[in-house]
Formats: sequence, C-alpha cells, structure tokens
Amino acid sequence: MVSIIVPVYNAERYLHYCVDSILGQSYTNLEVILVDDGATDSSPNILDDYARKDARVTVIHQSNGGIAKAQNTGLDAAHGEYIAFSDNDDILDRRNIELLLHALVKADADMSKARWRQFGVSQLDIVAEEAAEGATDPVTISVFTEPLRAYQSVFCKSLRIIGNRLGHNTEAKYFNEANWCRLYKRELWEGLRFPEGMYAQDVMVAGELYSRTRKVADIDVNLYNWLQSSGSVTHKERGFNFYQDNFVAGSTNFRLCIEHGVVPARSYYTMVEQLGEAKTASDFSASDNTERYAKDREILADLLSRLTPAQRIRCAATYYIRLLEKQVYDMRVKNMK
Repeated sequence: MVSIIVPVYNAERYLHYCVDSILGQSYTNLEVILVDDGATDSSPNILDDYARKDARVTVIHQSNGGIAKAQNTGLDAAHGEYIAFSDNDDILDRRNIELLLHALVKADADMSKARWRQFGVSQLDIVAEEAAEGATDPVTISVFTEPLRAYQSVFCKSLRIIGNRLGHNTEAKYFNEANWCRLYKRELWEGLRFPEGMYAQDVMVAGELYSRTRKVADIDVNLYNWLQSSGSVTHKERGFNFYQDNFVAGSTNFRLCIEHGVVPARSYYTMVEQLGEAKTASDFSASDNTERYAKDREILADLLSRLTPAQRIRCAATYYIRLLEKQVYDMRVKNMK
C-alpha cells in the first residue's frame, strides 16, 4: 500500500483538481491522508465529502500549525509500505504512483522520482485533462547512488543541459528538496520529522533524508503538475524570518555535508543567496533582526573557512551560475497566469 499525504489549507478553489487526480490513479492500493490544517474556507467540508465517498480517504482535522505540522500528522497516521506527498493545489498524472512504484521496485531503490512541470491557473482544466490521460511509459529508468552528493552538486539548469549533451545523463541526477513527485520507502522516515514552525521545513530535513537514502531511481516522464498562483508561497512577499529560516536550513545541510565528505555547493548557494535577500526584507531594520543577521554572517564565515580553496572556487562558480538562472526563473514563474 502507498500512503499519499496531502496537507490542506484554504484550497477550496483547487482542491478538487488535486484530490481527483489522486483518487483517479491507475495504481489503486492507496491510503489517501488529507490533513486539514485549520482551514477557514470550505476545504474541511470538501475533504469530509471525499471521505464519505471513498473508503481509501482518511481526513484529519487539526488546528492551524503550518505545513510541517500537517506533514508530520500525515506521517504519523500513515500505514503504507511507501510514502508519497502532494501539495493541495497540484495535479498528479494518472500513472504517477504506478510508474514511481515500478521504478523503485525494479531498481531495488529507496526512493524514486520523476519529472514535473509548472503551469498557470488558466491552464488548470487543460492540465487536468492531460494528467487524466496518463503518461507514456518511460524510455529509461536511471539509477544512481550517493543522492546527497547529487543533491548538492547537480542543481544548475545550464550545467545539466551541457551534461546531457555530453552524454552524462545529468538531468536524471537532478532533484531538489521538494517532497512531491517522489516515492519513498517508509523506513526512510522512521525517526525523521519536519521541524514545525519553520518556513524551510523541507530544506531542513533534506540532508538527513538523502544521507539515509542508498539508491534512487529516476524516470524520464512528467508525472506531476505544479500550480503557480498569485497566492502561493512562490509569489508572496517574504519577511526576514523566511530568509533566516532558509539560511539556518542551508547551514544545517552544509555541516552535514562536511561530515559526509560532500562538497556543499547547493547549501553554499542557499546560505549566501538567502543572507543577501534577508538584508532586503521590509522588516530587516528591526533591532533583533539586524543582530541575527550579524550572527549569521559570522556563522557563514566560519562555515566557509572549512572549505579548501578549490572547493570555495567550485561553490562560488555554481553560485553565480545559479544566481543568473534564478533571475530568468523568477520572471517566467511570476508571469504565469
């Protein structure tokens, strides 16, 4: 059985698209855990309607505590041998679980992943129809080890394109800290939970999660559709705490990488970029924030001193490449409608 965990908060406009895509999966042995994180719109009633109509659905209502708390509630309630996550406004391809499970079992992997795409609100019905048709079989199942190393080193889009053209199948090794469009063996999450009250809860657990993972299977088909809407976290104005949270998560992963002998290029980017963004936050001038910023600069200097000169050059090079890519990415994503 596969347990799919969906944190839900004020998603009445898009919730049907998400849950319908899950209940319509070609692989049917599912436990669908819908966690109402204190929603104030009609989402709780919508969830209860699904539970009455489909025995595979479990609805948990709780007071608002944020996405980490909702994800943890789902993990604590899950009974499946495998774990998957979805955001409450995204759409799964009909064969998402079928193909991810097949790849994981065939490769004897701990985690499987696939490709995803972003889309705007105006495309909701079209994307839902395409997802309901189901993806074609993947051309290849790529398997790799040392996912922590891959997570830290394969993240610049331009370098992935170059690697693919040189025949290195670089794109297959790319993945971020998002939990959706993945399938995990349940044991990876034993004793591991998201830190509640943090914006960067997924980044915070990424290093530990991937250091536990022995082998990853990648399939080269799109199985997940990520909605970009004006009300999403991607588009909201962010305060100092958001950037500081991401800095803390990046520094946590940085230290873990040093312990494991992995060059923390992605965490270098996260720390330096988020620390720079923190200074532009509208609430930066608050006295406690300026003090925290000064301490974070000291932490950054100390962590960077642990890198060799060659490692610092490598990290700085990928930082500037990724920074340029981010400007293009932000313009494209924020203009999606």
